[in-house]
Amino acid sequence: MSNKFDTIIVGLGATGSAAVYQLAKRGNQVLGVDRFSPPHANGSSHGESRIIRQAIGEGEAYVPLVLRSYELWREIEREARAELLTITGGLTLESQKSEAVMHGRPDFLDQAIRCAEKFNVRHQILETSDIRKRYPQFGVTDERAYFECETGFLRPGLCIQAQLDLGRKHGAAVHTDEIVVSIDSDGDSGVTVNTSRGAYFAEKVVIAAGSWIGRFLPSCAHLFKVYRQVMYWFEIREDHRSAFAPPNFPIFIWIFGKGGEFGFYGFPTLDGKSIKIATEQFTSTADPDHVQRAVSSAEEQAMYKDYVEGRLPGISDRCDAAASCLYTVTPDSNFVIDVHPNDDRIIIASPCSGHGFKHSAAIGEALAEQVIDGKSKIDLSSFSLKRFKDLIL
Repeated sequence: MSNKFDTIIVGLGATGSAAVYQLAKRGNQVLGVDRFSPPHANGSSHGESRIIRQAIGEGEAYVPLVLRSYELWREIEREARAELLTITGGLTLESQKSEAVMHGRPDFLDQAIRCAEKFNVRHQILETSDIRKRYPQFGVTDERAYFECETGFLRPGLCIQAQLDLGRKHGAAVHTDEIVVSIDSDGDSGVTVNTSRGAYFAEKVVIAAGSWIGRFLPSCAHLFKVYRQVMYWFEIREDHRSAFAPPNFPIFIWIFGKGGEFGFYGFPTLDGKSIKIATEQFTSTADPDHVQRAVSSAEEQAMYKDYVEGRLPGISDRCDAAASCLYTVTPDSNFVIDVHPNDDRIIIASPCSGHGFKHSAAIGEALAEQVIDGKSKIDLSSFSLKRFKDLIL
């Protein structure tokens, strides 16, 4: 088999799998390489669900990406004959006393409302009394809320698998369980990717390595911090189970904390017995090769006591399951999608974890356009690495 390609994608998670598919269907000779066998549970793109929402509280630069992703997920569903996206409606609640910063935004709820108004996203604003009447499952006190009609969830493993399968169908080469050791620029002649199995050559390389991205960017590695996060599945009290099933219960984000530890989020039940909930922590960084994967009973108990108890009275303190994952976060919590500072043949794609999966289909398309046409249709300038120019070594 030839070791020469038009493009090599390093990392086949949410973004990498999307880029492989989008490039392959445009006729680009693409190789995708991953150190594991995706979809897998070692990075940021596993578990039963990821939220997708249209009015993005992280900022309006994200809205064109997610709106295009909605279209692409439906196209991928049709081509793959798989159910990937389910609409449930979504509620973002915030305490009037909140001092939280959600994904770098102290005004996350207000920003989402502004985006909804600007981009004509179907939504409603609910006051505390409205929330109590419509969703008595929430033990609100002084919250107001934004309800978005088209919020839903994606099935991450199926999304990745579908795009890799479609990429192969269109001619892509996909190498799994193969570690990329180095990426070396050959000047005008292209880029060499050295792996545990050999060397491959391409005109362009896209680094979409998730929590391992810093390994390939020594001058920028400190910009990509990795944090261990935990997802929990708590049991619904038996007499409340129907109340937490769709359409009675929405996806939710509840903001009430201080600083970066904003609160928690969750989903309607998928199994009729438990709901998935999670928070985020940005205090302790992690090494993706040596992270603690197991979740302790102390963590489960703390999650219930600090977040669930009193806020979701229909949920018991019994945790049926828990799983860890990794977030990759920049200093301003925004994505990095840009050419390498020293080589425009290498593209860095780090749609940082925590709010990246929903956008990944459109990011894959934008990367394909950038590789083939030199520019994407969607403006990615907000995600330029240049905003950190004073921090690059």
